[in-house]
Amino acid sequence: MKGTGWKCGAALGLALAAGLIAGTANAATAERKVDGAFADGTPAETVTLSAANGVTARIFALGATLQGYSLPDRKGVLADVLLGHDHPAEYEATQDFFGVTVGRFANRIARGTFTIDGTTYRLPLNDGEASLHGGGQGFDRKVWAIESVTANGPVASVTLALTSPDGDQGYPGEVTARVTYALGDDGVLTITMTATTSKPTIINMTNHALFNMAGQCPAEGAMGNRLTMPASRYTPVNTALIPTGELAPVAGTPFDFRKPKALSDGLRNARDPQVLVGRGFDHNWVLDKGQTAEPQLIARAEDPVSGRAMEVLSTEPGVQMYTGNFLAGTNPGKGGCLYRMGDGYALEPQKFPDTPNQPAFGSARLDPGQIYRHVMVLRPATATK
Repeated sequence: MKGTGWKCGAALGLALAAGLIAGTANAATAERKVDGAFADGTPAETVTLSAANGVTARIFALGATLQGYSLPDRKGVLADVLLGHDHPAEYEATQDFFGVTVGRFANRIARGTFTIDGTTYRLPLNDGEASLHGGGQGFDRKVWAIESVTANGPVASVTLALTSPDGDQGYPGEVTARVTYALGDDGVLTITMTATTSKPTIINMTNHALFNMAGQCPAEGAMGNRLTMPASRYTPVNTALIPTGELAPVAGTPFDFRKPKALSDGLRNARDPQVLVGRGFDHNWVLDKGQTAEPQLIARAEDPVSGRAMEVLSTEPGVQMYTGNFLAGTNPGKGGCLYRMGDGYALEPQKFPDTPNQPAFGSARLDPGQIYRHVMVLRPATATK
């Protein structure tokens, strides 16, 4: 479970005797703690970033996980908008991907195979006949090293690092990955994911947070949340949830979120074959902006009742929306809440699913000397009335 460099990270933690790093007065702070231990005795470290406006973000070293993110409603009342668990050991006990950093390759790879320079690589099949989110022991199952925790004026941040050895889960190349969470005093959370490799490989990292702008465990779930996405097309899937290769227009379908609408609108429309095969929404939207050097708006989520809202920005060309279709009320989450289908939804910016096997989707290749970079931003907003 230990990520490379853990001992160095632990030493830094011991050096921070008070556990709290503060910037200037009335500025962002960062607090590092140990919250129990994992099954092998590894200390379970957490870092809480706090902005001057009261917004907080809580990060776990296991899976470089975003465990909590609080946002104000229209009256300024803060609530955590992420599904998840209260303690790191609960994430170790189950693999439900709440808020984790996904890698090496987010989403599905058909038949668990891909080819680079004539060599075919085989990955674990952990989702039927596909490899999902890097295989059963991907980045989300590793304890990342906490490289640094800082509070510099209006920004508090934590950087976590992981070395994935050559051949890990069948992927070629030794990959060094880093994730930095930076919280500004305006409540904006910037997530920067980078990676380098020793051999040609594929990389597609994202954060797998499940959101509900209504807050924690509301009886009505999350399907009353309104969503807007600037995406005119999406990628239909087959029965294995692998893209067919088509870039289909969203116009006239339940997949059209170009104007704000409730997630529940069309979610149970079994007359739409794509909603039926996905058991709801579990698809990649093709963002009109494409791949960009700097993050641009990809989604806006809001709860019209409380007025709590958030904008999501990213550098990536696609976003996978997953409406918690496999949540069955069997795995208690925060505060003992039994999460059910529709209690939350993921907005996962990424390269398109199965890109290594579908050249028309672009490339997920990373070569030695190159740096993979994905910047994702969560930005507080106010719901429209």
